[in-house]
Amino acid sequence: MSISKAKSKTAEVAAESVTFDNENMYVHLTDGRTISTPFARFRRLRDATPQQREAWEIFARGKGIHWEEIDEDISVPNLLLDPSELLTYR
Repeated sequence: MSISKAKSKTAEVAAESVTFDNENMYVHLTDGRTISTPFARFRRLRDATPQQREAWEIFARGKGIHWEEIDEDISVPNLLLDPSELLTYR
């Protein structure tokens, strides 16, 4: 997939809320869709307590999710990309 296709596919996406179960993070979008992904993908979320995971805030008009206490930021549009297209920093 080209970068321009990836950008157009994710340009309008915005988070409304975030929930968790024992293994997954669910990002509920303003268009009614829900993105699910194992939170183990994100080291800081994986290592956080349930209370720390629940302490999220949405920023940048729904384009990002931030956890102050664990210093984690996740780009919502990147969650829609194929994992092979993502850059991972560890």
